[in-house]
Amino acid sequence: MFKYTCYLNVSVTYVLKKIIGGKPYFYLVKNVRAGGAWKKFTVYMGKGPIGRGDLEKLRKAHTKTLDQKVAAYLKATDPLLGLLSERQLVDLEKVKAAYRKAKGQMSAAVRRRWYEWFLATFTYNSNAIEGSTVNLLQTSAILFEGLTPPGKTTREVREVENHRRAFDYMAGYRGELSKAFVCKLHRLMTAGILPPAESGAFRSVQVFVRGSEIIPPRPEDVAKSFKGLMLWYRGNKRRYHPVVVAAYLHAAFEGIHPFVDYNGRTGRLLLNYQLMRNGFPPIAIAYRGRAKYYRAIQAAIKGDLRPLARLVHGYLTAAKF
Repeated sequence: MFKYTCYLNVSVTYVLKKIIGGKPYFYLVKNVRAGGAWKKFTVYMGKGPIGRGDLEKLRKAHTKTLDQKVAAYLKATDPLLGLLSERQLVDLEKVKAAYRKAKGQMSAAVRRRWYEWFLATFTYNSNAIEGSTVNLLQTSAILFEGLTPPGKTTREVREVENHRRAFDYMAGYRGELSKAFVCKLHRLMTAGILPPAESGAFRSVQVFVRGSEIIPPRPEDVAKSFKGLMLWYRGNKRRYHPVVVAAYLHAAFEGIHPFVDYNGRTGRLLLNYQLMRNGFPPIAIAYRGRAKYYRAIQAAIKGDLRPLARLVHGYLTAAKF
């Protein structure tokens, strides 16, 4: 199960002057607090009398070397920092830039058509993963034509309608990630489906996930586990790449399974919340790829986040917009 360790860094950089053999030697020093302990990193800059102006030039010239030294240490001691390769990081920056450019060039009509295409795709896949029999064409008809396909239950139709309300709320939300936000998403997702006492409220019973040997926390531990996740998020959302944070957030949320039902759909909304607020396009985990997705979630909950981060990377690099 996840350990919600906060790796929030605090650093102090300064120039150190040492007198050795009667001569002044200058070093650029950075003290970094990571994981609860301080560590000192040093880069030699030069010796002999150095004026203030030249010293500042040396400081600027050696800052990059010092920062690289710190980054290499942190990457070696914190697996999440090295989760994505340099190539993957470059790929993601290209996706982000292309998405920003595409949005800027879209007319209102084109933007609307893209929104309808993505929402239908996302809603269909997310519901299908959870067992819905409403296909993609039927999902689109429910969302944008108000039609009820024959042979579908009231619950299945409502799941489609509710998913749109939850997605639109998530996409327009500008606040910080919080329990209130997550519960609101769940309430919108489950309105008219779950009993009012269970819609948008943390569970009071034990739940089990079919096909998984991992058992979510006891009901009395849910609030504490979720608070731990929120603390981790606030302490690390800027430390790690947004895709790593998105993968961690999604997997940890699924590991907690804070609601009696609809945790998967809510979790995939949270995944897109993290991506979109950081300038990436939203993604739709494919129903046909659910087996790989399940394996990645299970691996992440057990402590290996790499398969899920790679999965998200793959969806982003293949995103259409």
